[in-house]
Amino acid sequence: MAIDFSLSDEQKALQAGARQFAATVLSQVKPTITPIARPEDRFFATQPFYAQMAAAGFIHALFPKAYGGGGMSTVDFALASEELCAVDINVPTTLLGTGLGMEPILGFGTEEQKRRWIGEILAAPGERLAALAFTEVTGGSNYDCPDPSAGVQTFARRDGDEWVITGQKHYTTNGCGWDGRGAHLLSVVCRTDPSLPPAESLAVIVVPGATPGVEVVGYLDTAGHRAVVSPRIHFNEVRVPIGNIIGKPGDGAKICQHAFSWTAALIGAACTGVMRAAFDVALSFAKTDKRSGTVPVIEHQNAGYMLADLKMRIEAARYLTWKACHQLDVTDRASDELAIMTKVYASELCVQVVYDAMRLVGVDSYTELTPLAGLMQDALCFPLYDGGNMGVRRRQLHRKFKTDGYDPMASAEGR
Repeated sequence: MAIDFSLSDEQKALQAGARQFAATVLSQVKPTITPIARPEDRFFATQPFYAQMAAAGFIHALFPKAYGGGGMSTVDFALASEELCAVDINVPTTLLGTGLGMEPILGFGTEEQKRRWIGEILAAPGERLAALAFTEVTGGSNYDCPDPSAGVQTFARRDGDEWVITGQKHYTTNGCGWDGRGAHLLSVVCRTDPSLPPAESLAVIVVPGATPGVEVVGYLDTAGHRAVVSPRIHFNEVRVPIGNIIGKPGDGAKICQHAFSWTAALIGAACTGVMRAAFDVALSFAKTDKRSGTVPVIEHQNAGYMLADLKMRIEAARYLTWKACHQLDVTDRASDELAIMTKVYASELCVQVVYDAMRLVGVDSYTELTPLAGLMQDALCFPLYDGGNMGVRRRQLHRKFKTDGYDPMASAEGR
């Protein structure tokens, strides 16, 4: 079968619809949040936009048709995500945060767990958020550290028919919910026995945000992604039924890897959207501004070369993203190497593209006269979150390369 990058009529319609939604709805996010000082208030101010995203079907798209969702493929989700993120990074990231929080359930939950918790989100998709409570106060890169004295220090002890969870998490995107009291569902990464290594004790347990003992203690203010919420959450003797565990103790590492492979591929689409926005600013500047000279900047050879380099990088990131998403779809997540590479490559490329767009525009790009400084603030987040690219290289790619029987051509051959 020939390799074909052409979009179907349905995909073209999806792309156009997402572009129109971004232009008419998400374009209003920035003027809405800019005057707001506190990070949580900026986030709360985006709820009407998220509700419109829900009404447009984007939350339903996260879930299979068998559970009442739209059943959108990862490739199609990437097409839509690029369009959305080219205009606003905040509300789409909240959407992806809900997807990340639900990924453990989608990938490893029982049939009853899937129908129950997906049904709860879809019963009020514009109001109910999910979150993955992953990152410890001391960091998340070593979540699978084999030494039981280190790594994840959020613990769940068995007490009769309940798990009792105690610990502290940071960067729990969506974790506060729209009311500041807790997301509708939190998938909590924890250990069920402090004396056992992660291979035997790391687990994911679903906690309704309204459960007594879930406490939002503060918010981290980030340089970019200004209306994406990063709450600090404490779990103070939080009791949930034993049936809320996903899989069994010891499954936590593969559940987390499964969840982050999905977001890794889609981060490529978000980065492509941000790069696109930066290129549009640089191209418009080059065509219209003379910088006190006699001809527009684009007439100068060096400016043309820079624009060419920017555009080539954007195209490379886009098609790597499509390939990675396609690989996840056709292998049912069994092949995630390209997704991991996409996260690293596209995120670091995004920073370079925005920086080079700023170089082309000059000092005005470092002020409010253009959106480029804000785009740089957003771009800088991509290489740092979801494990951070240093950790991703070491923990995920390096580990794959050391595996017996590793085949460097598997991903290229669609395996």
